[in-house]
Amino acid sequence: MTPQSIPRNLVTVRVFRQRLSSTPRGARLARNLTLNQLHSWGIPYGSDVSYAAGAIVAELAANAVTHGRVPGRDFELRLAIVTGSVRVEVTDARSGPPYPPAPGAVRPPRPFDEHGRGFVLVDALADRWEVLDREPPGKTVRAEIQLPEWISEPISK
Repeated sequence: MTPQSIPRNLVTVRVFRQRLSSTPRGARLARNLTLNQLHSWGIPYGSDVSYAAGAIVAELAANAVTHGRVPGRDFELRLAIVTGSVRVEVTDARSGPPYPPAPGAVRPPRPFDEHGRGFVLVDALADRWEVLDREPPGKTVRAEIQLPEWISEPISK
């Protein structure tokens, strides 16, 4: 996948935002909330977009809970339907190294590595993604999944 910058001039049609505890339960809940919210927006369970968004949120939320956790701080899930795509954002409270790899710099893990597959999945499933620093300290990983024409038409009305 060729890294692409996410366009900033898209029109947001729908938004969902939820803060979740930085625990494994919070990460599981983030995925379930994503699938339910997308379904309520007309993106059916089991569709390619729903599957991709659920997998991306599962990976990003697991990373936020595992690597981005700051005691006493939550992580945030944000979903948005922007013109022609679903935007997923997961924000945690940890900044500084180690940073997630940049789009295009993700390398596959070796066969017996126990970690390192999450961003390989994000890179494969998202049409575009990026890592953003935020203030106060923390970072946001943003990914977008293109909507097929049959989905994007009814949502944008």
